[in-house]
Amino acid sequence: MGLPKPVLLRRISKELQDCTRYLGSDFSFDVERAEFPIKIDMHMSNVVGYDRPDHIITEHQFTIILTEEYGFKKPEVRWRSEIFHPNILGPKDGGYVCLKMLNDWSFETSLLSFLKSVESLVMEPNPSNPFGTDSCMAAADYFSNNKSKFNAKIEYGVK
Repeated sequence: MGLPKPVLLRRISKELQDCTRYLGSDFSFDVERAEFPIKIDMHMSNVVGYDRPDHIITEHQFTIILTEEYGFKKPEVRWRSEIFHPNILGPKDGGYVCLKMLNDWSFETSLLSFLKSVESLVMEPNPSNPFGTDSCMAAADYFSNNKSKFNAKIEYGVK
C-alpha cells in the first residue's frame, strides 16, 4: 500500500518542480487531473552519448512511469531513442535501463536524483555490468577498449 493519493500527488508535484528548476524546462502537472499511472515523457538534450560506435548523439528520449506505489516502489523507465550503451537497452529490446539507483530505490529517493543518475549513466557507461543482449555486449566491449587516453609532453624553459 502506498501513500494516500493527495499526499502522493503533492510529493510528485514538488519533485517535478525541483526537476523544473534543475532542468530549466517546465513540467505542467495538474494535481486535480492526475490519474495513475502517470507517464512522463522526457527529452534530454546536450548530453553526450552514442547511437552506434564512434557516432556521438546529444538528444535522448525516455519515459518514466509512476504508479500509485511511487515512493515505496521505483518508477518504471523505458528508453525510446536509439542508443549504443551497455546499460541501456534500445527501444527494440524493451528500453530497460540498468541503473544502480533503481536497484537501490528507497522512499527517500527523488525524481531529481534519479534524472541526474540517468544523465550521468548516459555520459559514463559501465561496461563491466552490461545487459546480456548483443548490442549491449558490443557496447560494453567498445567502451572497455576505447577509454579516454592522454599523451603528454613536458618541456622546460620554453618561451
